[in-house]
Amino acid sequence: MGQKRTYKQYSKEFKEEALALVREQGYSVPDAAKSLRIASNILYRWKEKLESQLEGKSLSENEREELKHLPKENKTLRMEKEILKKASAFFAKEMK
Repeated sequence: MGQKRTYKQYSKEFKEEALALVREQGYSVPDAAKSLRIASNILYRWKEKLESQLEGKSLSENEREELKHLPKENKTLRMEKEILKKASAFFAKEMK
C-alpha cells in the first residue's frame, strides 16, 4: 500500500532529439512517440514547453536558475548598502 510512484527521467539530449523528429523531420507526435517508445502525451508536453519558450511565454532553465539566486543577491546588496551608509555617516562625523 502507499508505494511511491517513480517516473522515468529523460535527458535533455533525448528530449531535443525527440522534438527534432517532430519539428525538423516532419513526424507526427504520435508516430515519433511510438518510434521512441514513449507516451505521446509526454512528447506533446515537451513540444508545448519548447514552443512557449520560443515565444517567450515561459522561462528557460538558465532564467529559472538566475531567478532562484536573485533574492539572495538582493539581500546581500541591501546589507552592503546599509553598511556603506553607516560608514559614510561615521566618516562624515569624523571629518568635521
